[in-house]
Amino acid sequence: MIKVLALALLLCMGNLCMAQHLFTAIIKDADSREPLAGAAVLLAGSNKGAAADENGIVVLTGIPGGKQELLFRSVGYRQHREILVFPLDNDTLTILLEPAGEEVEEVVISSTRSTRTIQNIPTRVEFIGGEELEEKGNMKPGDIRMMLNESTGIQTQQVSATSANSSIRIQGLDGRYTQMLKDGFPMYAGFSGGLGLLQTPPLDLKQVEVIKGASSTLYGGGAIAGLVNLISKEPTEERELRFLVNGTSAGGLDINGFYAQKFKRTGWTVYAARNSSRPYDPSGTGFTAIPETERYVLNPRLFVYFSPRTTMNIGVNTIFEDRTGGDIRYIKGHGDSTHSYFERNKSSRFSTQFSLGHQFSDHSGLVIKNSVNNFNRKITVPAYVFDGKQWSTYSEAAYHNNREQMDWVAGLNVYTDNFNEYPKDSFPQRDYGQYTLGGFIQNTWKASDWLQMETGIRGDYVIDYGFVFLPRIAALFRISPALSSRLGGGLGYKVPNIFTEETERIQFRSVLPLGAAADQLERSYGVNFDVNYRTTLFEKLSLSINQLFFYTRINHPLLLAQAAGNRYQLANADGYLDTKGWETNVKLSFHDFKLFLGYTFTDAQLKQGSRVQENPLTARHRLNNVLMYEVEEKWRAGLEAYYYSRQHLNDGATGQPYWTFGFMAERMWERFSLFINFENFTDTRQTKFDSIYTGTVTQPVFRDIYAPLDGFVVNGGLKLRL
Repeated sequence: MIKVLALALLLCMGNLCMAQHLFTAIIKDADSREPLAGAAVLLAGSNKGAAADENGIVVLTGIPGGKQELLFRSVGYRQHREILVFPLDNDTLTILLEPAGEEVEEVVISSTRSTRTIQNIPTRVEFIGGEELEEKGNMKPGDIRMMLNESTGIQTQQVSATSANSSIRIQGLDGRYTQMLKDGFPMYAGFSGGLGLLQTPPLDLKQVEVIKGASSTLYGGGAIAGLVNLISKEPTEERELRFLVNGTSAGGLDINGFYAQKFKRTGWTVYAARNSSRPYDPSGTGFTAIPETERYVLNPRLFVYFSPRTTMNIGVNTIFEDRTGGDIRYIKGHGDSTHSYFERNKSSRFSTQFSLGHQFSDHSGLVIKNSVNNFNRKITVPAYVFDGKQWSTYSEAAYHNNREQMDWVAGLNVYTDNFNEYPKDSFPQRDYGQYTLGGFIQNTWKASDWLQMETGIRGDYVIDYGFVFLPRIAALFRISPALSSRLGGGLGYKVPNIFTEETERIQFRSVLPLGAAADQLERSYGVNFDVNYRTTLFEKLSLSINQLFFYTRINHPLLLAQAAGNRYQLANADGYLDTKGWETNVKLSFHDFKLFLGYTFTDAQLKQGSRVQENPLTARHRLNNVLMYEVEEKWRAGLEAYYYSRQHLNDGATGQPYWTFGFMAERMWERFSLFINFENFTDTRQTKFDSIYTGTVTQPVFRDIYAPLDGFVVNGGLKLRL
């Protein structure tokens, strides 16, 4: 009897073993068809699971027979569910996971004029879009300074102590070396550059693309430090109607509205805004930290869809602004012979954009573009007026051919920049006319699954300065699905004009005119290298790291020097300016929490013979720390902390290091949301630990502004989605 029972037990165990099945699959990215190392498969209702190897192959054993549910997961991808009946007919299945979330979102970058997604572009592009634009819009709805300033390697530099005029610095280089674009059109340069950041609100932007380092192949001179391309929203068949009202404890008020809708043959977008602020001085110095401002913006765009292959859009941007800073008693109407200093900027901007695109086939097409910009600005300070008008145009015809293995883009363009001054005294006029004819060609080649190359050349003929040749190369190395690297470099140049950060600080007063006979192009070369790594820890915590190294050198940079008769002269230095360093970006995601950590090391130096000095207003060390909590379509909250190390100042002094902190929260409903932002709640101000001017309140001489002046400011408001 015992032998019979033992035999029965052995037969049951054999049947049980035979009922345990093995499952093999190859897990791949649904778009690129590349294997996903580290992806996981789980047997629903059990603790059984397995991870894919470097080839995306996963093997799961011990699966009971019959109908079973398998779950496939990978960081940055949507969970995939399969119900299978075991034993299977096929030995190995291929599972395709769809990207999900901002880390691997399928975003097409327009700045490179390719149809490839951001993950497959050899050029390193930083992307700001969607949720991040919404978040930054809550903090500063009137302009984009904060949105850019809170990115690693980027610093918005205030160049006027009382009027808050600002420029953008990338990797320690002055603002004139960064090219600002709107939908691929150069709009903010020369005379109009000093107010470009302040006059660009974020509500009508779909995304912002930042390329650091020489980027002159497609867009010409001026992109020595990099470029920032502001991409506007386009109409969709679903109507978009938004309003934003924001108020601040410093007396600011922002009213913004945006409408977009696509019809059968046409579409519209319209953005309108009124932004204002009262004069504000939290320090008691008597000078405005926030000027009295009133600005009106109207940006309508018309889209025409002649056919599925031919489209056109026409846009107009208009801005009217009156900005007055200075002695707060004078601005409030209580001035006297002592309290009489002011700085008034009255400006208007009118620009048009035209684009016509035709697709010859699914792979090739032609785009013709044109923009005309008119910018008027009048700066008035006691006993001095600077009044000028800038006309600039940009025209381009570009052909593209985009295929899976290779993209081509080639084109011709003409850029003009004319400035006319209307002097109120006998000082020499600073009028100029700059004309540039250019041609370019760029190729993006997928050489293999692990290597993609981007090469480009550009030739510009700059009237009065001659021919400039600009080669560029970039490569993307996909070492594994979790590890990739980019290497790129190129040449750049900048045409000289009198509008720099240094001359803006003194309202261009007593700055002598430039001329091709005495001045030369600023020429540069640069290279950058980065490494990207993404993984999952403990199956719930996602980690991504980006490490960038950069170097840029500008030969014979244009510097401001003292000239005879209390005048100033911009002249090419007998030497070079170079900036080198690295940026580290770390992102951790756990459920509804995201932590961003950023560190920038910048070593920017001017070298003239044996003399070496630090480039002014460049923080050698900088930290960016942001903790976000977000429940989709319900809550959004963020805590921020930023650190700036000591900075060398133009007067030879050294600025103090400092921290700033901020907290933002937003509660969202289906049609509206409420937000509040506590900016700089530790009230960090330069006026607390350093002076901002010398001399008297009647005739102040302002020092460099390297830290906030407005201190702790609370803002909050309402957003409507109708």
